[in-house]
Amino acid sequence: MADPWILRYEGFDPAEEGLREALCAVGNGYLVTRGAAPEAVADGVHGPGTYLAGCYHRATSVVAGRTVTNEDLVNGPNWLPLTFRTPGGDWFTGPPAEQTLELDLRRGVLTRTALVVDGQGRRTTVVQRRFASQARPHLVALESTFTAENWSGPLEVRTGLDGVVANTGVARYRGLTARHLVPTGQGADADGLCWVEVAATGSPLRIALAARTRTSPAASAVDRACAPGRPAEVRRLDLARARPVTVEKVVAFRTSRDPAAGPPLAAARRLAAGAGSFPELLAEHERRWAELWRRCRIEAEFDGAGPVHLALFHLLQTCSEHSASLDVGVPARGLHGEAYRGHVFWDELFVLRLLDLRFPELARSVLRYRHRRLDAAREAAAAAGFRGAMYPWQSGSDGREESQQLHLNPLSGRWLPDHSHLQRHVGSAVAYNIWKYYEATGDLEFLCSAGAETLLEIARFWSSAAVFDHDRERWSVRGVLGPDEYHDAYPGADRPGLDDNAYTNVLASWVLARAADTLRVLPGHRRDELLERLALGPSELDRWQEVGRRLHVPFHQGVLSQFDRYELLAELDWAAYRRRYPDLRRLDRILEAEGDSVNRYRASKQADALMLWYLFSAREVRELLRRLGYPAPHELFRRTTGYYLRRTVHGSTLSSVVHAWVLTRADRRASWRWFRDALVADLRDTQHGTTAEGIHLGAMAGAVDLLQRCYTGLEVHEDGLRLDPHLPSALGRLELELCHRGNRAAVTVDRRSVTVTLRPDGPGPITLHCRGLTAVVGPGETRTFRL
Repeated sequence: MADPWILRYEGFDPAEEGLREALCAVGNGYLVTRGAAPEAVADGVHGPGTYLAGCYHRATSVVAGRTVTNEDLVNGPNWLPLTFRTPGGDWFTGPPAEQTLELDLRRGVLTRTALVVDGQGRRTTVVQRRFASQARPHLVALESTFTAENWSGPLEVRTGLDGVVANTGVARYRGLTARHLVPTGQGADADGLCWVEVAATGSPLRIALAARTRTSPAASAVDRACAPGRPAEVRRLDLARARPVTVEKVVAFRTSRDPAAGPPLAAARRLAAGAGSFPELLAEHERRWAELWRRCRIEAEFDGAGPVHLALFHLLQTCSEHSASLDVGVPARGLHGEAYRGHVFWDELFVLRLLDLRFPELARSVLRYRHRRLDAAREAAAAAGFRGAMYPWQSGSDGREESQQLHLNPLSGRWLPDHSHLQRHVGSAVAYNIWKYYEATGDLEFLCSAGAETLLEIARFWSSAAVFDHDRERWSVRGVLGPDEYHDAYPGADRPGLDDNAYTNVLASWVLARAADTLRVLPGHRRDELLERLALGPSELDRWQEVGRRLHVPFHQGVLSQFDRYELLAELDWAAYRRRYPDLRRLDRILEAEGDSVNRYRASKQADALMLWYLFSAREVRELLRRLGYPAPHELFRRTTGYYLRRTVHGSTLSSVVHAWVLTRADRRASWRWFRDALVADLRDTQHGTTAEGIHLGAMAGAVDLLQRCYTGLEVHEDGLRLDPHLPSALGRLELELCHRGNRAAVTVDRRSVTVTLRPDGPGPITLHCRGLTAVVGPGETRTFRL
């Protein structure tokens, strides 16, 4: 990215088309449209897709002789279709002779400039601009300008809507049910509107689109054509050499999930008919983006900082004021593709720390998504024989467990059992997000209305899930998976699950401690109401403290064990495997294809035990372990970090974020390398083809948060902000805009100083702590700490 605000691609490369479509997507939180060409169809090279937040559909498939049910974020009707020809010629299907794509991150506009040469040598330049309005979330727009370079004459332009779409964007899912939507109505009216409505089979979900098309100068003729599910119209333009003609297409989306909209089709037609012109819509769209960039300003002084803006851009296209008004979570792959079926994982753990300090209202909406599914989590816990709330590893529309029952190993061609639903630590991530949001915002109203109830029920689950081990005289949590994901059973075991995953148990202990803190900060009347509503008595609260202080945490060779009996696993011949396989990110698939199992080895897909030092400072980890009754010498961190670094293959983009974070204090040069890996993971498609299926939102947000909190040493607490900068040598200066408990603060960090300025209109003051010094800063005041 030579220009840090422009993502630019030259030419056409079929092998990179999917990647470019994902990274050049435009959206607004309500929907995201991939950067596919308007003339493109889904053909294995192109993957047109528009994904609307929260629009899921459940379908059954037969896999390896078993009937399985999956819920997918549906690929909505394609609003882009537009192609052209000279009369009697073939419709243009691409690719053009020359092409440039430019995604303007500052303005949220994708521009495509293409040269098309037909069989008679006629050269036509086509400039197309598109955006998904940040001002009017139900509107998207495409402007196409045609210029005849060496000819004059008529040009026919066909524009329409495509309601005959399917979820075909992930190759390994293509043996499953792919068509979720069926057209229920369509038309192209004399008043200039083209429309289509689709329905999800066996579901109340309805999606309606209405398009309004205008030309300048006006078209000399208009014909309407309606193939099943694909209404269209053909306009005849009169081109004179070197004189541009513009076709403007504005499309309205409405769904049955939209609040206060009425029937989707009527609402879409009404909205499209009354929409302003392309320039008018673009102007207000650009104003909204300017507001967003002011609120999340981050200026980092290092070579190659452009991907920072790209990461923030895609985060703000997935999470916005428009998504906040909907009942939606944070899909791990954004709204940019079909990987993970659009499900919500624990990736919000990496996203919300950024939002807490920039857009707390968006973080709150994600937490309310979890609270609305509290009853589903309670039902899941009860079905498994536990009390409290057990949140699903993969969540979708209604909060039930959406994790796969089977997954395909492309190397062996075998469908294998999927036990990822045993990652119970996702509930602790929800509790962590709630408490960290409260610390950053002081939002007692949210804690009273939703946050406390959710956190307490998660604490109740951990107390219920723990069993007492009389030999150790400690509590144990059995049959779970840790963040690593590779290890899902002990070698030779007849059932899945591991015992006493260190990350899971330490975080469960933290949750049980925060439950007591939550009850402490609640107003007395609300605390009493919750205790009565949840039937929480003194004996159960005492048990929470007992379990929270005596959970078993395994160690071996002076390091924190990933799980109990981890040290009994074999060491992999790393040198041999690295010689045979240049990329070990999917070591689990490699070993399974060889008839072996990664369960036999000390090898991790991604950070597991080290996640503790990502969520907590070294001091906090020592305090957590000592609260559990374990010695926690200072060298534990270095030994544990070095041990797992040698045994981790980084099969997830999140692993780079975690390792960059934990290495900050131990090896800043290595930390910077991992930061750069995380920052460009999607731009360079380091996971080999996965970005085409959707961006990795957690890694994008996590990379920016490394600048925001890690390298500044920023910690957010109830009593104020702590700053302890450790800038890598490649990072010269950071400037940030942050929000803390209603105050907006500008923070500047360089090698010599830290400066914090509070905006004059905040409630203030804020207490600042920096390397042993403390200062109170009021609204409109500035404080500088010398380093």
